[in-house]
Amino acid sequence: MTIGIILGFLLQNKVKIIKFVDPSINIAIYALLFLLGVSVGINKTIINNLGTLGVQALLLTFGGVMGSVVLAYFVHKIFFKTSE
Repeated sequence: MTIGIILGFLLQNKVKIIKFVDPSINIAIYALLFLLGVSVGINKTIINNLGTLGVQALLLTFGGVMGSVVLAYFVHKIFFKTSE
């Protein structure tokens, strides 16, 4: 990752490279998500327990979002006070 950051910094003014990298990133992400879906679909344990895993994933997602909202509220109250 560090090498990628350094390379990106050195090549930030190369328009041709930037025009190639941007769509390549999207293609790579879609390919990885597709392959992740295939690997989940092949795994019989996950498929057989999808109902239970889905509920757990939903609860974890809800907890993460609510925790982020509550923490953002307190950070906003503490660090971004407006003087009245």
